[in-house]
Amino acid sequence: MASAKEAVRLASRLCQEVQRQLSAEERVDKKDDSPVTVADYGAQVVVAWSLQRADPSTRLSMVAEEDSAELRTLAGRPMLERITALVNSVVSTAAPGEVLSPEQVLDIIDLGASQGGPSGRHWVLDPIDGTRGFVGMRQYSVCLGMLQDGEVVLGVLGCPNLPQGPVGDDDGATGSAQRLSGDADVGCLFFSERGQGAWVEPLWNSSGALPHQVRVAEVTEGAEARFMESVESRHSSHSINAALARELGVVRPPLRMDSQVKYGLLSRGCGTIFLRFPPATYKEKIWDHAAGFVIVEEAGGRVTDAAGVRLDFSKGRFLALDRGIIAAPPALHEKLVAAAAKVAPKV
Repeated sequence: MASAKEAVRLASRLCQEVQRQLSAEERVDKKDDSPVTVADYGAQVVVAWSLQRADPSTRLSMVAEEDSAELRTLAGRPMLERITALVNSVVSTAAPGEVLSPEQVLDIIDLGASQGGPSGRHWVLDPIDGTRGFVGMRQYSVCLGMLQDGEVVLGVLGCPNLPQGPVGDDDGATGSAQRLSGDADVGCLFFSERGQGAWVEPLWNSSGALPHQVRVAEVTEGAEARFMESVESRHSSHSINAALARELGVVRPPLRMDSQVKYGLLSRGCGTIFLRFPPATYKEKIWDHAAGFVIVEEAGGRVTDAAGVRLDFSKGRFLALDRGIIAAPPALHEKLVAAAAKVAPKV
């Protein structure tokens, strides 16, 4: 756990620095997304480097999104040089005097090529979950989980822009990162080991604050609940979420946040329900849910597909889901599964 937390903190620092440097022109959603691409690769390298350094006797097995194929081409060399420089600016803070070469960076990226599966130990990483939130100066997270024989046994979420106190609609809006920048009470690190509960502490923790245990909200009625959903609707149907909320009697508007930040907020009771219903053609990746999954379960919540079946991370790089994902306290979860059968029936 100590190694995982350190790796996520280093990657979060790298991502925060890149987000701060994004110019106004680069913040818009356009084809030239090189800054976020550099940060994505860079965060993956930093996490893999940090974990491998913590246990050099065993070759790291990691399931992650990025591979080095494009960076090994002549056209990819300038990008590789940018990534290497960014990585070394962070590596130097953890290991003064150590400098990685571009070739070493390429090899470290490819440590993320594991297919996971039902046996052995595999780290599962999303270096920047919530890419559009990152570019839009909103919420994003660095998400690291660990599989042991197909079961998620450890999870760490680094949330650089998330307030440590109450969270409102404005905290998920475009530009919120700029508004919150420099606030000492911003930046959260959620973490959990199987059987040890779920915890949160300041991400940067320069004051040495002790972690405190978190629990999902003890809400049993929809009228008391607040559901969370993605800011973007392309990978999660806002209309299905709204229908489920109405069926449950939810009266409050949704709290829209990018990334697995929503799992963190659910674990500490800032939100009550997280709904995600992607298009039928979309395949959910295990790195989009592994870390948040164990944190919410250890905080007393349930995370299943729309049929109420617990998520299975033992099948490789993708999740096999019935329609969508429902995460909530147990009393509400059962009601939501029943509601899903009405408003989002199987095709």
